[in-house]
Amino acid sequence: MTETSDTRSDTGEAPKAPRSRLWRLMRYVPLIAPVLLWAVPCWILLHTGQHWPSPVAPIGTALFALGLVGMPLAMAQGHGRRQRDGAAIVGDTLLGGSWVLFTWSVLLGALLRPALAVAGVGDGQDRARIVTWAVLGTTAVLLAWGYAEARRVPRVRRLDVELPRLGAGLDGTRVALITDTHYGPLDRARWSARVCETVNGLEADLVCHTGDIADGTAERRRAQAAPLGTVRANRARVYVTGNHEYYSEAQGWVDLMDELGWEPLRNRHLLLERGGDTLVVAGVDDVTAESSGLAGHRAHLAGALDGADPDLPVLLLAHQPKFVDRAAEHGIDLQLSGHTHGGQIWPFHHLVGLDQPALAGLSRHGTRTLLYTSRGTGFWGPPFRIFAPSEITLLVLRSPRGPAAS
Repeated sequence: MTETSDTRSDTGEAPKAPRSRLWRLMRYVPLIAPVLLWAVPCWILLHTGQHWPSPVAPIGTALFALGLVGMPLAMAQGHGRRQRDGAAIVGDTLLGGSWVLFTWSVLLGALLRPALAVAGVGDGQDRARIVTWAVLGTTAVLLAWGYAEARRVPRVRRLDVELPRLGAGLDGTRVALITDTHYGPLDRARWSARVCETVNGLEADLVCHTGDIADGTAERRRAQAAPLGTVRANRARVYVTGNHEYYSEAQGWVDLMDELGWEPLRNRHLLLERGGDTLVVAGVDDVTAESSGLAGHRAHLAGALDGADPDLPVLLLAHQPKFVDRAAEHGIDLQLSGHTHGGQIWPFHHLVGLDQPALAGLSRHGTRTLLYTSRGTGFWGPPFRIFAPSEITLLVLRSPRGPAAS
């Protein structure tokens, strides 16, 4: 692996990303979301004709009210200035649980009750109670399954990716991708070590981490991140920042990854040479760096490619899929991203789709550029993954010119 560009780029400012529809919507979410998440299930499960015995409805309503008040308070204590991990765990768990309960209260309330009526099952009270028990049962099963899915070591997703400009000498190059590990309030040091063991078993030429290492500073999450230092690659280990680094002293994470033996690709590139052919491996800071106020932190693709032969194929690391618009303008061959988590908890992927051009997998943008979006290796916040499994990705790069001579 040969370094060809300077760590700092002093010329050219990347244009500021326009504020998306999702960003504008998110301004109002903290005000209305908690009320909807708790009030809607409360109404559907307790007050739509169930006629529960007298202690049930008042006690149930009180519990929903406690959740409505307690969840924001716990999240403020956990993710605010005090950064209390215990409170964060409680708040995040309540957030995930209330989201699932809300989703299935609405779905089963809208679909199951009319279906029961058409089928002639019971009277209005019976049908209302059946819906309540169905919602509670479905929620319990999904949360238990989603917790197991979030805490397990991700399965390896393997795929071949043909790059038309890739030389035959690079055919079969193995690229391992992890992203969005999100080390956080739940101690996952053992999980981190097992993830790294899995990556090492892939015998990759290049190992990439496309950001969102953790929620918290490098000093605070060092023990969970330390196993990343055991990752092996035949050529190089490369890393770019994600948006969550810019919530938690990003430069500390850049310094720690450098200390652990990873190459932080902060608007720079390296060359991977094999069999007489060369691949440019470039990386940019996350787009949120541009408003972070940190000196020298910004997404600067022109700087990342400065000095690279324009005839060579380029593999780009950029945390957010929406950076692919800039990548396509520069004729990038393949961009690797994370950020979306595949939605993490269904059906949140519909909201993610308002902000990002791809949710997961391989997609084409423009005439040349391919984008691979990982569903992420860890989880953010709520310790659940429902219909959005985590992954460790192994991409095998293929050349149309055939395999390299052995």
